[in-house]
Parts: sequence; C-alpha cells; structure tokens
Amino acid sequence: MNQNPHARAIADRFKNVFEQTGESFSQDHHDELVLLIEAGLDAALYQHMEAVADRLNELAHDIRHNAEFATKD
Repeated sequence: MNQNPHARAIADRFKNVFEQTGESFSQDHHDELVLLIEAGLDAALYQHMEAVADRLNELAHDIRHNAEFATKD
C-alpha cells in the first residue's frame, strides 16, 4: 500500500501552517513527517482491510451453511 501522495499533501499543509509562525521546517523533517503519516495511513487501511476480510469470511461461512441446509432432503 502506498499512501505517499496523501501523506505528502498532509505534510505540505503542516509545513505551510508551521512556517507561518516564522519557524523553519527542514526538508529532512518534512520527509520524516511524510513517512510517519504514510505509516499511519497504511496501518489504518490495513486494519480496515482486516475487518472487511473477517466479515467476508463470516459471510462465506454463512453461505456454505445455508447452501448445505437448502440442499438437504
């Protein structure tokens, strides 16, 4: 999963807001912030995908169970 464009946009916005205070924000700090945001987005997406996969597994089990019940004489 690559959330780089979103992470970069968030980091860019943060840098702009931060620099409006008169402070400087180095490129190294910006790059590190991008990586941290990207990791957070990836982790959240992974957790969501795990939940969806669990639900799909439950649905597959229910379908199998209902198919067995419906085909019994």
